[in-house]
Amino acid sequence: MVAYAFYLIDEIDKAHFLGVLPERRQNPDRITKESVLNFGRTIAGIDADVNKIFFLRVTVDESTGEISWLGKSIRPKEAF
Repeated sequence: MVAYAFYLIDEIDKAHFLGVLPERRQNPDRITKESVLNFGRTIAGIDADVNKIFFLRVTVDESTGEISWLGKSIRPKEAF
């Protein structure tokens, strides 16, 4: 599944991971940079500066939870 990893740049230009949100829209015409950034604003808060939010398009393996981008992946920790 396609998802977006969101980051927020702070006052000292350090990027902070906000979270990953899956893309659920079926109509690709509705997927724009602005609409994806609106997703990010829901995580960062409505008062967050949209110019300080960026995202990476990633894929999530629904069976394992593994997140992949640019040939690299992050595996979720095993549950206790």
